[in-house]
Amino acid sequence: VQLQASGGGLVQAGGSLRLSCALSGRTSIPYVMGWFRQAPGKEREFVAVITRSSGRTYYLDSVEGRFTISRDNAKPAAYLQMNNLRPEDTAVYYCAADYRVLGEAVIYTGEDKYIYWGQGTLVTVSS
Repeated sequence: VQLQASGGGLVQAGGSLRLSCALSGRTSIPYVMGWFRQAPGKEREFVAVITRSSGRTYYLDSVEGRFTISRDNAKPAAYLQMNNLRPEDTAVYYCAADYRVLGEAVIYTGEDKYIYWGQGTLVTVSS
């Protein structure tokens, strides 16, 4: 399984970006697809997750209401629409996926819940 993240770039504060994550190498649909980010000098943190069938989502508190995660199971792919971006959103964003059914979306906030990871895409928000 390979995950390819794209869509990062440079944007001014208040702007928007849409990240994409395409999965290849396996025909079955992951149970969850998620996004994490790692800012310079900080540890990687959970951002958002979406489940396969019900489409339930869970977000990091600081992005709730500004970011929206979605998925297209036909491809399969996941997306992260980021609005009203802030300088503190600057980070490398990683997509991740897993096929294990562990429970509700809120469980999938830890990196250990994901086996498959993409290479990351850089988002820079200028003030």
